[in-house]
Amino acid sequence: MALTTSDQDEVQLLGRIAAGDKHAFEALYRAYFPRLSRFIGRMTRSAPLIEEVVNDTMLVVWQKAASFDGSCKPSTWVFAIAYRKTLKGLKASDEPIESDAALYEDEAGNQPEQAFGRQQLQHTVAAALDQLPVAQRAVMVLTYYHDMAYADIADIVECPLNTVKTRMFHARHRLKDLLWNERESSQ
Repeated sequence: MALTTSDQDEVQLLGRIAAGDKHAFEALYRAYFPRLSRFIGRMTRSAPLIEEVVNDTMLVVWQKAASFDGSCKPSTWVFAIAYRKTLKGLKASDEPIESDAALYEDEAGNQPEQAFGRQQLQHTVAAALDQLPVAQRAVMVLTYYHDMAYADIADIVECPLNTVKTRMFHARHRLKDLLWNERESSQ
Protein backbone atom coordinates (compact mmCIF):
# COMPACT_ATOMS: atom_id res chain seq x y z
CA MET A 1 0.00 0.00 0.00
CA ALA A 2 1.60 3.24 -1.17
CA LEU A 3 0.81 6.20 1.07
CA THR A 4 0.39 9.70 -0.29
CA THR A 5 2.04 12.67 1.37
CA SER A 6 -1.31 13.49 2.99
CA ASP A 7 -1.57 9.92 4.32
CA GLN A 8 1.97 10.13 5.69
CA ASP A 9 1.12 13.41 7.40
CA GLU A 10 -1.93 11.77 8.98
CA VAL A 11 0.17 8.81 10.17
CA GLN A 12 2.49 11.31 11.86
CA LEU A 13 -0.48 13.10 13.43
CA LEU A 14 -1.78 9.78 14.77
CA GLY A 15 1.63 9.07 16.28
CA ARG A 16 1.62 12.46 17.98
CA ILE A 17 -1.96 11.92 19.16
CA ALA A 18 -0.93 8.56 20.64
CA ALA A 19 1.69 10.51 22.62
CA GLY A 20 -1.04 12.85 23.93
CA ASP A 21 -0.47 15.84 21.61
CA LYS A 22 -3.71 17.84 21.74
CA HIS A 23 -2.63 20.15 18.90
CA ALA A 24 -2.16 17.15 16.61
CA PHE A 25 -5.62 15.91 17.59
CA GLU A 26 -7.10 19.32 16.85
CA ALA A 27 -5.47 19.33 13.40
CA LEU A 28 -6.80 15.85 12.61
CA TYR A 29 -10.25 16.75 13.96
CA ARG A 30 -10.42 19.83 11.73
CA ALA A 31 -9.30 17.82 8.71
CA TYR A 32 -11.86 15.06 9.27
CA PHE A 33 -14.87 16.94 10.63
CA PRO A 34 -16.27 18.03 7.22
CA ARG A 35 -15.51 14.69 5.55
CA LEU A 36 -17.07 12.65 8.34
CA SER A 37 -20.06 14.99 8.55
CA ARG A 38 -20.76 14.51 4.83
CA PHE A 39 -20.33 10.74 5.06
CA ILE A 40 -22.52 10.34 8.13
CA GLY A 41 -24.97 12.93 6.80
CA ARG A 42 -25.64 10.77 3.79
CA MET A 43 -26.46 7.84 6.04
CA THR A 44 -28.72 9.81 8.38
CA ARG A 45 -30.21 13.28 8.15
CA SER A 46 -30.37 13.77 11.91
CA ALA A 47 -28.06 16.72 12.71
CA PRO A 48 -27.73 15.75 16.38
CA LEU A 49 -26.82 12.17 15.41
CA ILE A 50 -24.29 13.38 12.84
CA GLU A 51 -22.58 15.58 15.41
CA GLU A 52 -22.70 12.84 18.05
CA VAL A 53 -21.20 10.22 15.72
CA VAL A 54 -18.43 12.57 14.53
CA ASN A 55 -17.53 13.37 18.13
CA ASP A 56 -17.73 9.71 19.20
CA THR A 57 -15.54 8.74 16.25
CA MET A 58 -12.92 11.33 17.07
CA LEU A 59 -13.00 10.33 20.74
CA VAL A 60 -12.13 6.78 19.68
CA VAL A 61 -9.33 8.19 17.50
CA TRP A 62 -7.99 10.09 20.53
CA GLN A 63 -8.24 7.06 22.80
CA LYS A 64 -7.03 4.43 20.32
CA ALA A 65 -4.48 6.30 18.18
CA ALA A 66 -1.73 4.04 19.53
CA SER A 67 -3.59 1.03 18.13
CA PHE A 68 -3.33 2.31 14.54
CA ASP A 69 -0.95 -0.24 13.04
CA GLY A 70 -0.49 1.19 9.54
CA SER A 71 -2.06 -1.82 7.83
CA CYS A 72 -4.42 0.57 6.03
CA LYS A 73 -4.58 4.27 5.26
CA PRO A 74 -5.46 6.53 8.21
CA SER A 75 -8.65 7.61 6.40
CA THR A 76 -9.75 3.99 6.09
CA TRP A 77 -9.21 3.48 9.82
CA VAL A 78 -11.12 6.66 10.78
CA PHE A 79 -13.99 6.01 8.34
CA ALA A 80 -14.31 2.43 9.62
CA ILE A 81 -14.76 3.77 13.15
CA ALA A 82 -17.33 6.30 11.87
CA TYR A 83 -19.21 3.63 9.94
CA ARG A 84 -19.52 1.39 12.99
CA LYS A 85 -20.54 4.32 15.20
CA THR A 86 -23.14 5.39 12.61
CA LEU A 87 -24.68 1.92 12.42
CA LYS A 88 -24.83 1.82 16.21
CA GLY A 89 -26.43 5.27 16.28
CA LEU A 90 -28.99 4.34 13.63
CA LYS A 91 -29.98 1.24 15.57
CA ALA A 92 -30.45 3.27 18.75
CA SER A 93 -32.26 6.13 17.00
CA ASP A 94 -36.00 6.10 16.67
CA GLU A 95 -36.12 9.25 14.56
CA PRO A 96 -37.24 8.93 10.94
CA ILE A 97 -34.50 9.51 8.40
CA GLU A 98 -35.30 12.49 6.18
CA SER A 99 -33.59 13.96 3.18
CA ASP A 100 -32.35 17.53 3.49
CA ALA A 101 -31.99 19.12 0.06
CA ALA A 102 -30.11 22.04 1.63
CA LEU A 103 -27.13 19.72 2.16
CA TYR A 104 -26.83 19.38 -1.60
CA GLU A 105 -27.27 22.96 -2.74
CA ASP A 106 -24.96 24.13 -5.46
CA GLU A 107 -23.65 27.64 -4.87
CA ALA A 108 -22.87 28.29 -8.53
CA GLY A 109 -24.28 31.55 -9.79
CA ASN A 110 -26.14 30.16 -12.79
CA GLN A 111 -29.62 30.95 -14.00
CA PRO A 112 -32.40 30.34 -11.46
CA GLU A 113 -34.05 27.68 -13.65
CA GLN A 114 -30.78 25.72 -13.92
CA ALA A 115 -30.09 26.04 -10.22
CA PHE A 116 -33.63 24.88 -9.44
CA GLY A 117 -33.26 21.93 -11.82
CA ARG A 118 -29.95 20.91 -10.22
CA GLN A 119 -31.45 21.25 -6.76
CA GLN A 120 -34.40 19.07 -7.76
CA LEU A 121 -32.06 16.46 -9.22
CA GLN A 122 -29.89 16.48 -6.09
CA HIS A 123 -32.99 16.12 -3.92
CA THR A 124 -34.26 13.25 -6.06
CA VAL A 125 -30.92 11.42 -5.92
CA ALA A 126 -30.65 12.02 -2.16
CA ALA A 127 -34.18 10.67 -1.65
CA ALA A 128 -33.35 7.61 -3.75
CA LEU A 129 -30.13 7.04 -1.77
CA ASP A 130 -32.17 7.25 1.43
CA GLN A 131 -34.26 4.29 0.24
CA LEU A 132 -31.25 2.01 -0.13
CA PRO A 133 -30.34 -0.35 2.71
CA VAL A 134 -27.63 1.19 4.92
CA ALA A 135 -24.96 -1.26 3.72
CA GLN A 136 -25.58 -0.38 0.06
CA ARG A 137 -25.87 3.33 0.81
CA ALA A 138 -22.54 3.32 2.64
CA VAL A 139 -20.79 1.70 -0.33
CA MET A 140 -22.31 4.23 -2.74
CA VAL A 141 -21.42 7.23 -0.55
CA LEU A 142 -17.86 6.10 0.08
CA THR A 143 -17.34 5.41 -3.62
CA TYR A 144 -18.96 8.44 -5.21
CA TYR A 145 -18.76 11.12 -2.53
CA HIS A 146 -15.44 10.20 -0.91
CA ASP A 147 -13.67 8.67 -3.93
CA MET A 148 -12.57 5.57 -2.02
CA ALA A 149 -11.41 2.33 -3.61
CA TYR A 150 -13.39 -0.86 -3.08
CA ALA A 151 -10.52 -2.38 -1.07
CA ASP A 152 -10.62 0.55 1.38
CA ILE A 153 -14.40 0.31 1.58
CA ALA A 154 -14.12 -3.40 2.36
CA ASP A 155 -11.84 -2.52 5.28
CA ILE A 156 -14.21 0.19 6.49
CA VAL A 157 -17.38 -1.91 6.42
CA GLU A 158 -15.51 -5.05 7.49
CA CYS A 159 -16.56 -7.36 4.70
CA PRO A 160 -14.87 -9.12 1.76
CA LEU A 161 -14.05 -7.14 -1.37
CA ASN A 162 -16.53 -9.19 -3.41
CA THR A 163 -19.29 -8.28 -0.96
CA VAL A 164 -18.56 -4.59 -1.56
CA LYS A 165 -18.78 -5.20 -5.32
CA THR A 166 -22.05 -7.08 -4.88
CA ARG A 167 -23.51 -4.31 -2.72
CA MET A 168 -22.48 -1.74 -5.33
CA PHE A 169 -24.06 -3.82 -8.11
CA HIS A 170 -27.36 -4.10 -6.23
CA ALA A 171 -27.26 -0.46 -5.14
CA ARG A 172 -26.78 0.77 -8.72
CA HIS A 173 -29.66 -1.35 -9.99
CA ARG A 174 -31.91 -0.27 -7.13
CA LEU A 175 -31.02 3.39 -7.69
CA LYS A 176 -31.69 3.05 -11.40
CA ASP A 177 -35.14 1.59 -10.66
CA LEU A 178 -35.92 4.24 -8.04
CA LEU A 179 -34.85 7.09 -10.30
CA TRP A 180 -36.73 5.63 -13.27
CA ASN A 181 -39.89 5.30 -11.17
CA GLU A 182 -39.47 8.89 -9.97
CA ARG A 183 -39.07 10.09 -13.55
CA GLU A 184 -42.14 8.15 -14.68
CA SER A 185 -44.29 9.44 -11.83
CA SER A 186 -43.30 13.07 -12.46
CA GLN A 187 -44.28 13.00 -16.14
